Amino acid sequence: MAKLSKKMAIAVKKVDSNKLYDLTEAMKLVKEVNVTKFDSSVDLHIRLGVDPRKADQAIRGTVSLPHGTGKTKKVLVLCTPDKVQEALGAGADFAGLDEYITKIQEGWTGIDVIVAMPSVMAQVGKVGRILGPRGLMPNPKSGTVTMDIAGAVQEVKAGKIAFRVDKFGIIHSPVGRVSFTAEKLQENALELLHTIQRLKPSSAKGTYMRTISVASTMSPGINVDPKVV
Repeated sequence: MAKLSKKMAIAVKKVDSNKLYDLTEAMKLVKEVNVTKFDSSVDLHIRLGVDPRKADQAIRGTVSLPHGTGKTKKVLVLCTPDKVQEALGAGADFAGLDEYITKIQEGWTGIDVIVAMPSVMAQVGKVGRILGPRGLMPNPKSGTVTMDIAGAVQEVKAGKIAFRVDKFGIIHSPVGRVSFTAEKLQENALELLHTIQRLKPSSAKGTYMRTISVASTMSPGINVDPKVV
């Protein structure tokens, strides 16, 4: 087993692994035990009582965090020429179609979110095998396939994020940075948790939110009481 650094050893001692913290305590503690020198991401990890192999239990959705994620996302809009200026005017970092399809085919993935018009999805499908595994494929359910290009771009820039359950039944999602106040982290986390709660499928049996933990980059996880939702 790798030896813990001095900072990590101190941080681990501050976290009671047998305790379920309420959100207020957890967000104060996650700031206190952060061991990085940079502004780390704070992430929630929610284990759900669902079977992701069943279509109606493959939970996915979007949420607009009240205080954003603390990260400015690079947005590419794939659109027809007449929509390019609208996209750029709304804050998109890149906008166009054929030239970006070619760049992606050549290995370029220097963006965080792709928004696309419905009419260009046939062309986007050509790079689906590249975008899909990276979580970049536009999807109507996440609001990234739309005619309202400007609205979609503005929402992403304002803090709208997409989430989905993985094959183990866990949702991993950022809720801010350690530089945020504990109150802002808590409000972001509650917005995410309430959104996930609303998506509970009727076919899911037993406990829906089984475990919740919060952690910053490279820092120990803190168990949160699922009853906070």
